[in-house]
Amino acid sequence: MSQQFDEMPETAINSSGIARVIPCRKLEVFDSIKWITLAINDFKRAPVISLGYGAIFTIIPWFIFYLINATGWYMIIFPAMVCFMLLGPYLAAGLYDVAWQFEKSHKPSFRHSMKAMSRNAVNEWGFAILLMVLMIFWLRIASLIHAFYPTNDTLMNLIPFLAVGTIVGAGLTVLVFFITAFTQPILLERRVDLATAVLTSMNAVWLNKRAMFFWASIILFSVFLGFVTFFFAFLVIMPILGYASWHGYIDTIEVKRERSYE
Repeated sequence: MSQQFDEMPETAINSSGIARVIPCRKLEVFDSIKWITLAINDFKRAPVISLGYGAIFTIIPWFIFYLINATGWYMIIFPAMVCFMLLGPYLAAGLYDVAWQFEKSHKPSFRHSMKAMSRNAVNEWGFAILLMVLMIFWLRIASLIHAFYPTNDTLMNLIPFLAVGTIVGAGLTVLVFFITAFTQPILLERRVDLATAVLTSMNAVWLNKRAMFFWASIILFSVFLGFVTFFFAFLVIMPILGYASWHGYIDTIEVKRERSYE
């Protein structure tokens, strides 16, 4: 895979007043298929490490499900999700590191990948906290929607709740995707601040709306597949999505030198 930036589009955020924006290239609609192909190759080259991370992503929802069934206390979902939002970027950074090591023709190791987040620790943890705040915001909005549109046994009372909840949830999901699409790999590889990484990610998604919508659809379907298999599919799905996200970053964000990875 190679990158050519001969026709570099202008940034959608020309002057944020907060941080600089790293330019990106224009993607083809189905470029994410190429990312998935490379990710599957990474999985095959590091099956033990990949399955190790996949097991962690599988055990976490299993544990949450077990706690809810054992205690009947659904409020466990809230602290569990907070913990996952803090832990998720750490695990993702480990998967990115594995793909990065392959790119550099190095042999990846689980130990090396677990240290990945320490390269830009302050901004990495800042990113995790940002995700946690967004999640808390969504939970508060959801509780307000439930208060304004209480659900009873009648369908007529349920429809407004579902309609408003779906619209608001979809809007927040789009915002989170803009923020998170490339932020984590940028922070891992580059010594930049959180604002630069977030604005760069938002700019890249905005300028590649069709391609990124297709990529988001793949992610959504993969997560759905994980849920319908009672999270077993996460053993394979989550590492592949992690590796593919790294290849998407390489393919999208401008670099000072041409990069290639087969």
